[in-house]
Amino acid sequence: MQKLRLILVAASAGLLFPLYGHAQSLADLEDLSPEDRRAYLESMSPDERAAMTEKWRAEKAAMSDEERATMRQVRREKWESMSEEEREAMRAKRQEEKSKRREKWQSMSEEERAAMRTKRQENKDKRREKWDSMSEEERAAAREKMPRRKHGPKTKGLDSDADADGAPE
Repeated sequence: MQKLRLILVAASAGLLFPLYGHAQSLADLEDLSPEDRRAYLESMSPDERAAMTEKWRAEKAAMSDEERATMRQVRREKWESMSEEEREAMRAKRQEEKSKRREKWQSMSEEERAAMRTKRQENKDKRREKWDSMSEEERAAAREKMPRRKHGPKTKGLDSDADADGAPE
């Protein structure tokens, strides 16, 4: 009964959300259907999206380890409660989104690709700099917080976000 109430509240919030104007937190946006979420994000200006992304990052960084673990557990339970058909539909949708990203990448000019590669490298350098400044204890704690990889270590020389020609998946 409690789950039914939560579902009804989430569905109601999802229907009323477009009237509300904007998402207050990551949790508010997660309550929306994927289509509503996409429409909402596309309706925002680039500056609004950047501000929202920073806000979400701050919220996630402020979460306790228990809250993160709970969030992962909820996602895991949702996945496990899906039928095999639902899982296949989800996999197909992910594959379609991957194809769209590939298509977008291939339609970019060489200058746009270079800008994307530069931005990605800058982000990678920031993460590396932060990692290098950590003590061994901090690194060990960070490794503990990292989610376990499902498919083993990355292939040397290739990032999970890019293939051999540097394009995002």
